[in-house]
Amino acid sequence: MALEEKREKRPPVTPMMIEEEAALRNGSRGAPPGPWAEPAGPRPRTTERHIAVHKRLVLGFAVSILALLAVTMIAVLLSVRFEECGAAADGPPRDGGNGSFSGAARQPPGAGQPRARPEEEEEEARGGEAAVEEEEEEEEEWQRRREPPPWARPRLPRHLRPLHYNLMLSAFMENFTFSGEVNVQLEVLNASRYIVLHAHRVHIEEVRVAEDKLAGGVRVARSFLYPQTQVFVVVLSRSLEVQKSYNLKIIYNALIENELLGFFRSSYVLHGERR
Repeated sequence: MALEEKREKRPPVTPMMIEEEAALRNGSRGAPPGPWAEPAGPRPRTTERHIAVHKRLVLGFAVSILALLAVTMIAVLLSVRFEECGAAADGPPRDGGNGSFSGAARQPPGAGQPRARPEEEEEEARGGEAAVEEEEEEEEEWQRRREPPPWARPRLPRHLRPLHYNLMLSAFMENFTFSGEVNVQLEVLNASRYIVLHAHRVHIEEVRVAEDKLAGGVRVARSFLYPQTQVFVVVLSRSLEVQKSYNLKIIYNALIENELLGFFRSSYVLHGERR
C-alpha cells in the first residue's frame, strides 16, 4: 500500500516534459528541436601536428624563393662576364698566362716589345721601302708579260701540288687567341719561285722552305699577305726544281673569331648558364 501511494503522488509525464528533456540533452538550452537546428557536438580544433606541417610548408616555400633568387643573380653575373670576355676578344688580345707557348700568339705583333732606337727604326723603314720597291718591280715585270701576278688571280696557281698537311693548333681561352704551325709537303709540277696559298686575317711569324735534311733549306727572299684575294705569298731566292718535293713550314697566330669565319668560337646555354 505504501508503494502504491508513492506512485500515485508522482506527477504525470506530459509530451512537453519529454521535449524539454530532449532539448537539454541536445544542448539547445531548453529550445525545442526544429527542422533547422544544427547538430550538437564538439567543433574540430587545429592540432599541434597540423601547425608543425604548416610551418614546414612555409619554410620550404621561403627556401625555394631564396634559391631561385640566388640562381638568377648567378646567371646574370655569368652573362655579364661572358659579354665582357667577348668584348675584350673583339679588341686587341691581352697578355696570356700560358708560358709554354710563344708570347706572339697571345698578343698582337709588336705588343709588349721595347721601343726601337732611331737607328733601328731607320733600318726597318729602309727594309720596308726595299720590299715595296721589289714588289713594284715584280708587278712591272708581270705587266710586261701582260698577265696578272699569281697572287692577284682568282684561283691558286697549279705549278705546285700539296701532298700532305700536318697542322697543330694551340688555343688560349683566356684571351681567345691561338697559335698554329703547319707543314705542307709540296710536289713541283712547273718551276717557279713563288708559293701562293690561301690565308686571311693571320699574323705570320716564320716561313721556311726545305728540300730535305741533307740538301738544306731554300732561302726565302720575302713573304707577304695579299688581302685582295686572301692569299699568302712566299717569294724564294731561286726557283724550285721540277719533280722534286719540298716542305713548307709556316708558324702563325691569330684571333679566335667572334663570327662564322675560320677558327671561330660559339656559345650555348645549359641550365640557365652560358658556356
